[in-house]
Amino acid sequence: MLKLGLGFGFIAFAPIFLGFLFQRYVADDGIGVWLIVFVVASSSFVVVLLVMVGFRGCFSSLLHYMLPRKRACEGAVVEEDRDTNNNNSASASPIKRHRIGCFSAHTAGPATNVVSSSSSNNNHSSSSVAKQEEEHTIVMAMGDSNPSDIDEDLHSRQLAVYGRETMRRLFASNVLVSGLQGLGAEIAKNLVLAGVKSVTLHDEGVVELWDFSGNFLFSENDVGKNRALASVQKLQELNNAVIVHTLTSELKKEQLSDFQAVVFTDISLQKAIEFNDYCHSHQPPIAFIKTEVRGLFGSVFCDFGPEFTVFDVDGEDPHTGIIASISNDNPALVSCVDDERLEFQDGDLVVFSEVHGMTELNDGKPRKIKNARPYSFTVEEDTTNFGTYEKGGIVTQVKQPKVLNFKPLKEALRDPGDFLLSDFSKFDRPPLLHLAFQALDKFVSELGRFPIAGSEEDAQKLILLAGNINETLGDGSLKDINPKLLRHFAFGAKAVLNPMAAMFGGIVGQEIVKACSGKFHPLFQFFYFDSVESLPTEPLDSSEFRPLNSRYDAQISVFGSRLQKKLEDAKAFIVGSGALGCEFLKNVALMGVSCGNQGKLTITDDDVIEKSNLSRQFLFRDWNIGQAKSTVAASAAALINPHLNIEALQNRVGPETENVFDDAFWENLSVVINALDNVNARLYVDQRCLYFQKPLLESGTLGAKCNTQMVIPHLTENYGASRDPPEKQAPMCTVHSFPHNIDHCLTWARSEFEGLLEKTPAEVNAYLSNPSEYAAAMRNSGDAQARDNLEHVLECLDKEKCETFQDCILWARLKFEDYFANRVKQLVYTFPEDAPTSTGAPFWSAPKRFPHPLQFSAHDPGHLHFVMAASILRAETFGIPIPDWVRNPKKLAEAVDRVIVPEFQPKKDVKIVTDEKTTSVTAASVDDALIINELINKLEHCRKNLPPGFKMKPVQFEKDDDTNYHMDLIAGLANMRARNYSIPEVDKLKAKFIAGRIIPAIATSTAMATGLVCLELYKVLDGGHKLEDYRNTFANLALPLFSMAEPVPPKVIKHRDMSWTVWDRWILKDNPTLRELLEWLKAKGLNAYSISCGSCLLYNSMFPRHRERMDKKVVDLAREVAKMELPPYRRHLDVVVACEDDEDNDIDIPQISIYFR
Repeated sequence: MLKLGLGFGFIAFAPIFLGFLFQRYVADDGIGVWLIVFVVASSSFVVVLLVMVGFRGCFSSLLHYMLPRKRACEGAVVEEDRDTNNNNSASASPIKRHRIGCFSAHTAGPATNVVSSSSSNNNHSSSSVAKQEEEHTIVMAMGDSNPSDIDEDLHSRQLAVYGRETMRRLFASNVLVSGLQGLGAEIAKNLVLAGVKSVTLHDEGVVELWDFSGNFLFSENDVGKNRALASVQKLQELNNAVIVHTLTSELKKEQLSDFQAVVFTDISLQKAIEFNDYCHSHQPPIAFIKTEVRGLFGSVFCDFGPEFTVFDVDGEDPHTGIIASISNDNPALVSCVDDERLEFQDGDLVVFSEVHGMTELNDGKPRKIKNARPYSFTVEEDTTNFGTYEKGGIVTQVKQPKVLNFKPLKEALRDPGDFLLSDFSKFDRPPLLHLAFQALDKFVSELGRFPIAGSEEDAQKLILLAGNINETLGDGSLKDINPKLLRHFAFGAKAVLNPMAAMFGGIVGQEIVKACSGKFHPLFQFFYFDSVESLPTEPLDSSEFRPLNSRYDAQISVFGSRLQKKLEDAKAFIVGSGALGCEFLKNVALMGVSCGNQGKLTITDDDVIEKSNLSRQFLFRDWNIGQAKSTVAASAAALINPHLNIEALQNRVGPETENVFDDAFWENLSVVINALDNVNARLYVDQRCLYFQKPLLESGTLGAKCNTQMVIPHLTENYGASRDPPEKQAPMCTVHSFPHNIDHCLTWARSEFEGLLEKTPAEVNAYLSNPSEYAAAMRNSGDAQARDNLEHVLECLDKEKCETFQDCILWARLKFEDYFANRVKQLVYTFPEDAPTSTGAPFWSAPKRFPHPLQFSAHDPGHLHFVMAASILRAETFGIPIPDWVRNPKKLAEAVDRVIVPEFQPKKDVKIVTDEKTTSVTAASVDDALIINELINKLEHCRKNLPPGFKMKPVQFEKDDDTNYHMDLIAGLANMRARNYSIPEVDKLKAKFIAGRIIPAIATSTAMATGLVCLELYKVLDGGHKLEDYRNTFANLALPLFSMAEPVPPKVIKHRDMSWTVWDRWILKDNPTLRELLEWLKAKGLNAYSISCGSCLLYNSMFPRHRERMDKKVVDLAREVAKMELPPYRRHLDVVVACEDDEDNDIDIPQISIYFR
């Protein structure tokens, strides 16, 4: 800038000028003093100028562009009123002001976090600012969907669930959370992680020791502080792109107009009705949620306005089908290929496309279907006079918006309609809880306090109030108000338990997302839940509930002090510290699990923290990226509860770490909690828990769905007893030659990427590191795979060897021609469009799509981008410097134009695999061995021409780095192939989801799953609960759907007067001989005819020589025959015995453990 002769004067006044230029709104009042850091960089120096100015609001928009941020956001910050009781504080809304300043509370880490607070309780003015903002608000109070920058690295898993449009609406949404006890904290955490525009925390109360059973944000130093102020800093750290405000004084209904959604967790019914009426009648309506957690009971009420539009009721992709035939009838019968079952339902609307012959259906008009079958349906259309169907066609579901008419709270209390059920064994429970929560509100309003835990007098008072309310219901009254249940409700009414807060925090957090975006079907309108089965099985004396002046007093008021002691002395093992693991650590820390002198919590995870983790794994911060997950998570959990006895390990749990997680480790455990993300690891842990008879609490999430499974010794089946069917894989020939959807194209693209940039360079290095050994291995293999490997290595070192970046461009351009022109030309030459099959049917019939070759054009951005990404990555494998000009489209096009592309001529007799059962596209040949020898000789000649020490640099696919061009190349490969086959293309983000096999994940479903598991943890650690007390759960927060049921018992095998299940393991001690083992079984009426250890047979009654082993120790046979190595930490070995009874019937007996030490 100085070189332009503008000087320092321009630099000083430029911010002022730009402030006026960009200004959109005027600040409400006062003259502020703002600090602007204006940085000017040149080739020789950096000038940093601090300008102190005091103009009224003129810098608001400028700061919006200048302040560092993760995305564009228009928040607001107001100064804290230091006298929280001053009713004359500034009346301006904390949302209406533009973001022009900030203050920072104490910083807990390297990052500086922007927070704000306000204790204003004056009515809000209806200024022109408010009117301007309302003009930008979508009907039904949804956030403005104007495009905002989405940090795809951070939100990739969430984007896979919501999509960009929903995320943009969230980014524009302001939310109020009132009540910062445990439930409010969980809701606020989930919203900040989701990335709403702002979250305002409202609470007039102060932190008490009682709050520590539910709120993970508080520390002992916060006791006596306002709850909202004590929460704001830690919530802000979760996501600096979300503005976190506070309100610490009484809330007025007019202030609610600043928000798209408001949620109240601790409010009287009278006040809730007042606020709800205001929100319901506001234009546009403000989404209102009232939710409570009272001990083991919870409730949610939602009102999103008189007419709320749901744009996507379930979040699933529209169902599609590939058409095989359409009849000329009224109604028309549509048959689809049997490649995949149709998911259509009667009444769905569908559109047709790409239909040949009956082209009248390609008009884009939605048509209703009926008589939906797995592979056919009828469409309400008279096709009698339409053209005759010839071939092709795609049918696609049209997802319709749904309008919901919510009733306000006052009306819904009298006429609640249908309750959302969670447990069909409690189908009569919701009406009773609807009554109970109203009775509790009346109790608190009359006595000014909650019922005291263990007080029979208070319980009877609440039961009486419930009865009185019930009598006023007339025909809608309940016959039985269940005094026993109401007694439990009264005893725990004051407590906010963390598992309940986590569960309801997930549910309510998701409802707010729905309210702000229209994505997913809202809860309509009441949901009640209880987990009284979690209470101890033994009756408790009232003295058990007495507070001990500890952080667990709220939990003790529900479960008693004896169970609290069991929790503290538990020895728990959490496997995994990702999203589930972080939530579990927070929950168990607040519950006091492993926090006593005898307790210990072990957590292990071999992974490190990545940026994409931060949107769900809330114990991590951006400065933790690259650090071990388990270590960081354990440290964060210890801050939540300093009494937590935790050990963090970085070991994968598997056969290779049985020296770490040895017999003594497993035998000493009280419970195992899985927080894993893959089935194989789950199955291994399941087998360990089965073997050592330890309870396993299992859970998992997939987008808005979650499930939990309780694996309890001798009560339930184990995790591995039932498995999901394997995912259907596309045949190899479909992926390589006949794709018909984008998934096929992306699968092929990922395979080509790995082959070109990782496997082949690795093969080159393997050859160069030891040519003679590599050549010998290839000769020994002598198959088509070895031939392929050698051909690729030779290509890399000979014809396709790159020495300059122009060589890389040449390679990329020729790859484009090979993939998207030549191969297609060969395919359609071998199989012309009118080619028949061996049966005479058209070869190119559904689901096959006839391809067309591409003509390269440097003016096509897709073509040019493919060449750029491919040439950059090719240069990386050869260690060639990448010039800056490659990212200039004009210069890159000039370089590509210099490439001479040879003319292609299709060949006769080329074999193209069409058999769907074939697993390889490379056919074996009788000449493979001869060809391999020739290739090795050519390779040896090439090697001599290489520079000394030449090595290639294999590129390992990394999906989460948007600067490495990996996904650019994969998306380019897939989309160009899609163009060949007239398949709709996808953007890079969608390509990343599919090719990167990204599992959709959001914080809300994770929180709900862990809350449900921890409600079961109470039962496990208490002991003595029956099968019917436990619950497995499947939930889909998108619908919403909650399905809870008792677990399946294990299969029982009976023999004589004995019975056993998969949980039983027979133990034989004192280092027995083979004879002693056989006699021990004989005494049980079992004749053993085969004994094996691992994969080796130790004994079989059919082999005479095996009788010579009868007097040998079983452990010695294992060492000699099975070659088993038994390390010092192993005290036993396991054998599998096949037995018959005296009638020669096979009997499946448990595994037998032989203890030799």
